[in-house]
Amino acid sequence: MQDFLSTVILLFIVIDPVGLAPMIQGMLKKYTPEKQKAILKRELVFALGLLLLFFFSGKFLLNLLGLEPATLNISGGILLFLVALGMVFPAKDMLTSAAHASGQDEPFIVPIAMPLMAGPSSLAIIMLHASQSPDSISQMTYAAAIVTAWLLSGLVLFIAHKFLLLGEKGTIALERMMGMVLIMISVQMFMNGLAGYGVK
Repeated sequence: MQDFLSTVILLFIVIDPVGLAPMIQGMLKKYTPEKQKAILKRELVFALGLLLLFFFSGKFLLNLLGLEPATLNISGGILLFLVALGMVFPAKDMLTSAAHASGQDEPFIVPIAMPLMAGPSSLAIIMLHASQSPDSISQMTYAAAIVTAWLLSGLVLFIAHKFLLLGEKGTIALERMMGMVLIMISVQMFMNGLAGYGVK
């Protein structure tokens, strides 16, 4: 149960719906409320499909590419660290640019489903856990954790207009706090990866 909860919390922080909410609302503001909900529902389904696809095919992909779980730990930790730095020190980045570049057309998979929700860091974490799941029971537990984190993230995005009552400063403060937690998790992932190669 503890592993389930920690996985849900980690994925929720990595997906970062609080940070995504203002960006996604900005992309969808030109549509009617009904159209916004329809687009968001569709993109959430796409995002869940991508997350589960990478989870259930993660072990196969690792074997195909000849990658060790420790390598994924290190690379995932680096990715998480970069994402967390962007949360603590907000600046224009690749995801923001992609979102604005696609703003003239209705979002379809890109950029909301991927890379905003199903981003490289969340996919790396999911593939890592897929490679470490020894049996079908633990796989189903982790898949349930993915769906739970996705549901919570979707809920936050659907009530984003209420969330944003915190104001711009309140939203930034909350996102930076989550970023600090993510930095600690990313460093631990990196150290676990080094330990996998016998580095102490």
